[in-house]
Amino acid sequence: MSQVFHRSTNTISRVSIFGAIFFIAGLGWVLDTISRSAYVTQAHTVRVQPVPFSHRHHVGGEGFDCRDCHTSVETSSFAGIPPTRTCMNCHSQLWADSPMLEPVRDSFRTGKPLEWVRVHDLPEFVYFNHSIHVAKGVGCSTCHGRVDLMPLTWQESSLQMNWCMDCHKNPLPVLRPRDRVFDMEWEPPENQLEVGAALAKEYDIQPEKVLTSCSTCHR
Repeated sequence: MSQVFHRSTNTISRVSIFGAIFFIAGLGWVLDTISRSAYVTQAHTVRVQPVPFSHRHHVGGEGFDCRDCHTSVETSSFAGIPPTRTCMNCHSQLWADSPMLEPVRDSFRTGKPLEWVRVHDLPEFVYFNHSIHVAKGVGCSTCHGRVDLMPLTWQESSLQMNWCMDCHKNPLPVLRPRDRVFDMEWEPPENQLEVGAALAKEYDIQPEKVLTSCSTCHR
């Protein structure tokens, strides 16, 4: 019986199979890279706000503490967005006639809150509690970056699940004393792992099994 397929069919088949494997693997790598890119995560992208608020000026320049505006960060899951009257405590006297601050004055006159654009906006199926992180010695700059150096605010990290899990699997490198949580200039000491281990024990940080449990963040 004569040969049905040409001899080259075997070679073509092998090349096709291996080519498909490499193509699928390459496609997966491309999709994973795109999903982690700033284009998707919006990391380092400045959000347009109704008023161009500068953390670098207020925090870095004037020395405001995070809690001066985000008043519920130590007691609530939500850090809190300052009401207009908080802004007007200063700006009724300072830059009181600035055109840039007219939306603030209008909000104060009408009682209609400013519609700020959330910079760190997690999906609704993710539960995040600011107060528990503060209580356990996780500093603001660990997640939000050096906001005291940001003229306009952007999202410092990806906020993707793998980013959260890296810390939940091993929180020791980021733990700091509670009195340094709001210190933007804090840097980990050379023996941070030893310090972190001591703080984890002092602050009763739960083991990795609990911290990485689905129900910890998805409720």
